[in-house]
Amino acid sequence: MTVSAPTYKNHRYPIEIVARAVWLYFRFNLSLRDVEEMLLDRGIVVSYETIRRWCRKHGLDYARRIRRKAPTKGDVWRHLDEVVVRINGQKCWLWRAVDQDGYVLDEIVQTRRNTKAAKRLLTRLLKKQGMPPKRMITDKLRSYGAAKRQVMPNVEHRSHKGLNNRAENSHLPLRKRERTRQGFRSVGSLQHFVSIFSAVRNLFVPSQTNRSAAQIRTHRRQAMAAWEAVSARPA
Repeated sequence: MTVSAPTYKNHRYPIEIVARAVWLYFRFNLSLRDVEEMLLDRGIVVSYETIRRWCRKHGLDYARRIRRKAPTKGDVWRHLDEVVVRINGQKCWLWRAVDQDGYVLDEIVQTRRNTKAAKRLLTRLLKKQGMPPKRMITDKLRSYGAAKRQVMPNVEHRSHKGLNNRAENSHLPLRKRERTRQGFRSVGSLQHFVSIFSAVRNLFVPSQTNRSAAQIRTHRRQAMAAWEAVSARPA
């Protein structure tokens, strides 16, 4: 699928400032006002509401243009887990799939925690990945097993609380952002945020394998170059 390049028509600020503001907001545990203050420290006067509009307008474009990790035949899906998020006092569930390297494969916000919701997640994953996983690891929620039997009955399924720590740990960065944002206002705003947040995190955070300090610095330089490429004005 060809993804269109971001457009900066009618922007008063240079694209480098727009891209930097969006990067700061989604890459670090910062509020919109924090980003406003950091830009002001560099002599850039822009309101947090303008930064909000930049994030809303360009965030998904950047996320779509970030190169996704190609699935391999040996992939383990994949650690699946769900976490409750309260929106205006109501419970909803963020369902997440993580691979063996800690890379977030997909996330979907749903109002139910049942077989239908688990089946929707598995169906989306199969469509996006293009192939079934080597095995699927979940906690003991029975909805996963019921959904797996309907969607991919031949895939090995391991259901054990201790084996699923990778997926459970992947919720922690979002919890930090949830506190910084003082919660989410709607299901749509949560889905929009996690779609961008996880794509940026996938790009900048090294995999779970052990790496030297030099390798981590190289990874970060490559990630920054990739970010500059996806946010650049089309030629």
